Amino acid sequence: MSGHPDRGRDPAADEVVLGPATRRERIVVATGNRNKLAEIRAILAAAGHDVELVAMTELGVESPVEDGDTFAANALLKARACAAGTGLSAIADDSGLEVDALGGEPGIYSARYAGPDADDAANNARLRAALAQHPGAARTARFVCAAAFVTPEGAETVVRGDMPGRIVDTPRGAGGFGYDPLFVADATEDGRTNAELAPAEKDAISHRGAAFRALAAELSSGG
Repeated sequence: MSGHPDRGRDPAADEVVLGPATRRERIVVATGNRNKLAEIRAILAAAGHDVELVAMTELGVESPVEDGDTFAANALLKARACAAGTGLSAIADDSGLEVDALGGEPGIYSARYAGPDADDAANNARLRAALAQHPGAARTARFVCAAAFVTPEGAETVVRGDMPGRIVDTPRGAGGFGYDPLFVADATEDGRTNAELAPAEKDAISHRGAAFRALAAELSSGG
């Protein structure tokens, strides 16, 4: 898994492998969000993958227009842009919240639900206002993550992870980011929101954790 392949190498030696035995390699991650980068680092490290992850913003790569109509399409757009802009292999994800009572909103627009420059507080406020229009409705929801890996040579892998749960009326907790203070995962038996979980607890059950563990497994097997 090399961002700078040697044309004289045996092609079999260029097989994409991401595992404990692989030499440490620099991989660009399509994000400027420090929280997300830290989360991805922790997930891959916990899975035993010793790679150096660097944010696209550190390498001067601009975010492409995310005009895909699915999480997978947007993840691939970002990973392709990073691979092309740096000559390194690239990881990207597109993730968001789907709320059943809102017909799947905010979905792929989760990060900009309250507008293009919205912060987490504004997005959470809009979500609560939208759900107020559906009194008595079930608050079932899920976080979704599509994770993509793209090499400079054009090899592409995409996987998906889901985290089912429900939306609560009042935000709780100071951890996490995004909609975490309003979301209780089905796997959290004591009713804590994602923002009340320790980072390792959240990673173990999260959509992003599931997606990146699946991606690491795919790449380790040469998939």
